[in-house]
Amino acid sequence: MNNHNILLSLIGARAMPACLRSSTNEKKRNHLKESLPVLRVFLPLAVLVTLTFRAFSQETSFPPVDRRAGEVRDLNTTCSFLAPKSKEEWNARAKSLRQQILMSSGLWPAPEKAPLNPHIFGRIERRDYSIEKVYFESYPGFYVTGNLYRPVGKQGPFPGILMPHGHWEYGRLENSELCSIPGRGINLARQGYVSFAYDMVGYNDSRQVEDHRFISQPLSLWGIGPLGLQLWNSIRSADFLETLPDVDKQRLACTGASGGGTQTFLLTAVDDRIQVSAPVNMISHYMQGGCVCENSPNLRLDTDNMEISALMAPRPMLMVSAAGDWTRDTPRIEFPAIQNVYRLFGAEDKVRTVQFVAPHNFNRSSREAVYGWFGEWLSGRQKEATPEEKAFTLEPPSDLLVFYGRGLPEGAKTQSALIEYLKESAEKQTLALKPRDAASLGAFKKVMGAAFQQAIAARYPAPKTVWTAVPEGAVIGSSRDFWIGRRNEGDRVPTRLWAPRRKQQSLTATLLVHPNGRTVFEATTGSIVASLLQRGHLVLAVDAFNTGSAKVQRDRSDRFFTTYNRTDDAHRVQDILTAISYLKTRPEVSAINLIGFEKAGLWCLLARALAPEIQNTIADVSQFKSLDDQAYLDQLYIPHIRKAGDFRTALTIALPTQLLIHNTGSQFDTRWVQDVYRISKAEPALRIENARISEATMLSWLK
Repeated sequence: MNNHNILLSLIGARAMPACLRSSTNEKKRNHLKESLPVLRVFLPLAVLVTLTFRAFSQETSFPPVDRRAGEVRDLNTTCSFLAPKSKEEWNARAKSLRQQILMSSGLWPAPEKAPLNPHIFGRIERRDYSIEKVYFESYPGFYVTGNLYRPVGKQGPFPGILMPHGHWEYGRLENSELCSIPGRGINLARQGYVSFAYDMVGYNDSRQVEDHRFISQPLSLWGIGPLGLQLWNSIRSADFLETLPDVDKQRLACTGASGGGTQTFLLTAVDDRIQVSAPVNMISHYMQGGCVCENSPNLRLDTDNMEISALMAPRPMLMVSAAGDWTRDTPRIEFPAIQNVYRLFGAEDKVRTVQFVAPHNFNRSSREAVYGWFGEWLSGRQKEATPEEKAFTLEPPSDLLVFYGRGLPEGAKTQSALIEYLKESAEKQTLALKPRDAASLGAFKKVMGAAFQQAIAARYPAPKTVWTAVPEGAVIGSSRDFWIGRRNEGDRVPTRLWAPRRKQQSLTATLLVHPNGRTVFEATTGSIVASLLQRGHLVLAVDAFNTGSAKVQRDRSDRFFTTYNRTDDAHRVQDILTAISYLKTRPEVSAINLIGFEKAGLWCLLARALAPEIQNTIADVSQFKSLDDQAYLDQLYIPHIRKAGDFRTALTIALPTQLLIHNTGSQFDTRWVQDVYRISKAEPALRIENARISEATMLSWLK
C-alpha cells in the first residue's frame, strides 16, 4: 500500500451524507466501496473553533416552550464542544464527568478487585516475537480472554499496550485489508512492546455472555450491561499488564478502532495509568457509537465523545480518522475542540491528528501512524521516525483461540449468574457503607452521594441562574401564574404563586407538588393553600415535567434513549430543585417547606437529597415498594437508582431536618432512615405513618 504524505485541507469539507450514518449497529460496514488512495494528514496545530454543546445553550430570553420535551437527542445528533476558559474549570468538570462515566458503567462505587488468577499458556515463538493465550478473572468466575504478543531477543521491561478490538467480523482475530489485529500485535512486539489483544464480551472466547448486544431496562437500574463489563475488563487488563515482569507499568498505552476506539477513550477517561493513547476512527461530533456496548444509560447526558476523549489531557493522544466515515471532519472540528483542552495545560504538542482517505478502518497506514506515535512517547524515537509495518505470518485460529478444544474453567459463571453476582455485590457495597456513627455517615455521603447525584442526573441550580417569565413580585393577597427555568437549559416550568394578604419582611414558603399538577390546588377556600396563607406562608405549586399543563407527547422510541436523555421522573426531580432555588431568590423567604402529594412525594424525597436545607418535608410515598426493581420500572424509572442505593441513599445524604413520611403501608422501607436519624441525634424530627394522613395532620406537623 502506497503512502502519500500529502497535506489534506478539509476546512471546507461537508458533513457525511445522512445515508452513510443511518446504521447504528453495523459500523464495520464499508461506507466507501470504491478504492481510494491513502492520504496522510498530520495537524499538530489547528485554527481555534468556537463551539457550544446544545442548540439552546446561549439563550438570551425565556424559551417559548420546554425544549426538554421536543429536543430528543440520539447517537446521530450533531454535537459541539467548547473547552472551558481555565484549567481549574476543566478539572472540576473532568471530575464530575469521570464520575458520570463510572456511574453509567455500573462502576461507581468501584467493584472489588478480586485476584486475577491469570493463566498464560500455548506459547508460539518466532524469531523476533512470541504469542501466548491468556485468560484471567475480571470478576470471580468471569473471564477476560485474549492473546499476549511479546518481543523476543530484546531486553525489557517494555511498554505495555492494550488492544481492545471493534465490531470486526472475527473480533481480535480479524485479519483483512481494513484491519489486522494479529498484524498489529506482531509488529508492536517486533518494535519492543508487550501488547494484549482481548475479546469484547460475546466475541471469540468470551462465551459467558450469550449476546454481545444484551440490554434491558431492569438491568439499567443496576448499571449492568456490555459497556460496563467491557470497561471493567479493560481496567483489569491494565492490572494484568502491570503483573508481568517484562512490562514497565509506568509506560502503558491503549489503542483500538471503531468500538475499540470507544473502549480506548472510555478507559483513558477513567484510568490515568494509561499514559499514551490512539483512538482510531471513532471520535465524532455526529456519530457517538451504534452498539449497546457504546451506549449505557446516562453516559452522554450533556456531553459527547469529544468531551469524553478530552479527559485524556494532558497525556499524549493521537486522533486517527478516515475521510470515508464519521470521523471525516476530525481535522477541522473534533481535533481543534479537544486541542483547546490540551492548551489549558500548555500541552498542545501532546495531541495530534492524522487522517487517511479510506473507509472505516484500522489499516496498515493507520497502524503505522500509531506505531510512530507510540515510538515518540513510549520509546523516545524521533517524531519523523515512523516504523514501517513488516510482513507477518498469521497463525491458525486454533493456535490463538484460548478455549479451542476445551471447555470453560470450572466455576465459570453463566450470564444470569454473573448478573445476580453483580446485583448482590452492589447491594453488599451499599450495606457495608451503611452509616453506624458520625464518621461513617460522612464516608457514606462522599461515596454514595456522588453516585446518587449522577444517577438522578439533577442538580440544585444556583439561584442566580434561575429566571422567570414575568416580574418576580406577587400581587399581595392573590395568585399569579408564571414560568420558571434555568438559564441556558431550555426548561420552562409552569408555576402558581399565592402570597399572603399581609406583607412580611420574613416568611416561610411552602412548595406543593402533585402528580396532577398545580390545578389541584385551584380552590383556595377550605384548601391547604388557604390554610397556609392564613399562617402567613408564601405558597408555590408547580407542574413538574410532563404533569398538569406541562403534559407532552415525548418520543422515547430510540433504543438508547436514556444514554442521551433524562427520564420524565429525573426531570421532575430537577423541576422541584429549580422551584426551591426560585424561592431562594425571593428576599422575603427565610425558610422553605416541601410537600409531595401522592406519588409526587417520591420525587420530593429524591429532590430533598440534593437541595440545601429544607425546614420541613412531608412526603406521601404511596406504599411504594422501595426495595423492589419492578416498582421502579413501573412507577419511578430512573436508570442506576438501585445501584446508587435508592431511597436509602436519598434519605441519608439529606440534612436530617423535619421529615414526615406517610402512606408507607408495609412496602416502603423506613428502617434505614430511622437508623440515620438516630445516629444524627435527630429522632424527634422524623415521623413515619403507615396510612395517608389528612391535611389537618400535615398542618399540625408544619407547626
